[in-house]
Amino acid sequence: MVVSDVGDNLVMTRNRPFPSPPAPSADVPALVVTNDDDLLAELLPLAAAADVAPTIARDPLTALVTWSRAPVVLVGADLAAAMVQAAPEPRARSYVVSGPRPPDRLFRTTLDLGAENVLELPTCAGWLVELLADLTEHQTDRARVIGVIGGTGGAGATTFACALGQWAARTGDAVVIDCDPQGPGLDRMLGLERCEGFRWDALCQTTGRLSARSLREALPRRERLGVLSWYVDGRAQSLQAFAVREALSAARRGHRVVVVDLPRSPDPLVDEVAARCDELLVVTLGSVVGVAGAARMRARFADHAAPGVVLRGDAFTADEVARAVGLPVRAQMRDQRALAEAVDLGFGPLRTMRGPLARAAARVLDLRAAEVAA
Repeated sequence: MVVSDVGDNLVMTRNRPFPSPPAPSADVPALVVTNDDDLLAELLPLAAAADVAPTIARDPLTALVTWSRAPVVLVGADLAAAMVQAAPEPRARSYVVSGPRPPDRLFRTTLDLGAENVLELPTCAGWLVELLADLTEHQTDRARVIGVIGGTGGAGATTFACALGQWAARTGDAVVIDCDPQGPGLDRMLGLERCEGFRWDALCQTTGRLSARSLREALPRRERLGVLSWYVDGRAQSLQAFAVREALSAARRGHRVVVVDLPRSPDPLVDEVAARCDELLVVTLGSVVGVAGAARMRARFADHAAPGVVLRGDAFTADEVARAVGLPVRAQMRDQRALAEAVDLGFGPLRTMRGPLARAAARVLDLRAAEVAA
């Protein structure tokens, strides 16, 4: 057996491989096996926070009907021993749920059942909501999260972040998250400023778990592209750490690509958001000042797993900039003609899927640049 951490809770897990269960059915919800009304009173609000309506089985025989097909199984401590007697096949994503300080024998019962571990409530409540949301949201794959930051002022980082979102939305759900309250507003950049929907102002006043579906449906959007930005009302605004973490987590669960527009100003929360990104792109101008700014930004994010440069202009070659900055150049592009007009008309940076911005976005997203006409 293996002892591991789930949040602040020590749990005991199996260290032998699971047999391959049948693929979970999209029509079968999560399964809760318990006859303990007090435990149900704790579990059902957690399921609701994840937008899940579980099947409730109050005896082992009922539980066996969907045991193999449910995406996740939660067995109450009250029925764990009875489930062992029913001898269901061991399966992944099954857990025994108890209150605080479960008796030692429950861990042995968990192993006999073939469950993964014991979850103590309320300690593991947040982890359990995350599990249910991850397994039951429409988006089954973990999203690709790309942070975009300017190497210098006026480098076009916000424009490129919007272009990435527009290109990604051609093939799947995408969202662009505006983490710069002093910026122009990504909804304005994308022509969505008049669309109804949540902005940061509303999210920063909410508490509790944010589901991926709720975020997708609440944001201003055009077809498969959503945007999380700010109301423009003249008030001083700032990010709230809890809201940023919840929004980023929900966005990751509910989209294929998440693009985060980061401000250049040093801030511990901005650095934390950058650390949560899978990739970090420094957009900079092909000038001495631009290259120097990108080098400084590289030093700020020296420990990031996958930084790279997006270069505007051709005064320097990509190899020259890569050597000077110490980062690979992921894309190099010329200025986009009629860019300001496209934004002013509400089309966003990519008025058509052609031109330097589209080619650079395609290259960064590892799509075939050949799909974009020259």
